[in-house]
Amino acid sequence: MRGSMTKRVMKFTALAVMAQMMVVASVFATASTHIWAPSTDVQAYKKWHLTADFYVPTESNSDGTRANTITNAGLTVGILPFKKLNAEVGFDHKSGYGALDKYPMYFNAKVGIPEDSYGKFFPAVVFGMYDIGTKEDKTDSNVFYGKIAKTLTLGGVNLGRLSAGYFVGNNKLLVHGGKKDNAGALLAWERVMTEISDKLWLCVEYQGSRSSYGAMNYGASWKFADNVSVIFGYQIYNDVDLSNTFTIQTDIDF
Repeated sequence: MRGSMTKRVMKFTALAVMAQMMVVASVFATASTHIWAPSTDVQAYKKWHLTADFYVPTESNSDGTRANTITNAGLTVGILPFKKLNAEVGFDHKSGYGALDKYPMYFNAKVGIPEDSYGKFFPAVVFGMYDIGTKEDKTDSNVFYGKIAKTLTLGGVNLGRLSAGYFVGNNKLLVHGGKKDNAGALLAWERVMTEISDKLWLCVEYQGSRSSYGAMNYGASWKFADNVSVIFGYQIYNDVDLSNTFTIQTDIDF
């Protein structure tokens, strides 16, 4: 009887989460990221997150063409009031893609369990999707991913948080050399440098594949206020024919 009731409650909760995400996503849908790819962080219930990102090419592509500066304005909100299960939805408005700028809206959603929710060895766990575009085989990269993360310590010293995961996207858009290259690893190390200032955060991040999503990322963030921070980062793309980029990202919580 108890097992049956538990299954009913779990089923109802799952349906409720999915329903709420679908309803809110129809109005909103930018995932919480490290520098480049989604992190295991999920916005708290009713917390809004506004971001303005700029990706500036540092050189020309190998064929001599100059890549455009990409701008991304996004909004995210947490939608679940639970301590051990969080969810967020949001949207991005992107420009700098030429003709594709006619379809600038990209949606995403994420569900996650915070680190240590079920014991001190329990990692943060998330499943999500991002860059859900509105034009078939043009902007619908439709990247789905899973990721875990754990903060490591040694002798009382914080070694930072390690993240690992895997992603899969639209094999018609995530390509290299005319062939699909739409899946790969997600890896990251990050740490607040409290020895210098609790306002300083460093991160090294990698996303696999030689599609336009694949890159090694280095970045630092400075917290100007409790709810305002700016990331300065650099992307080295796995496809050596693509120009590397410098990014500035402003994040505001409210």
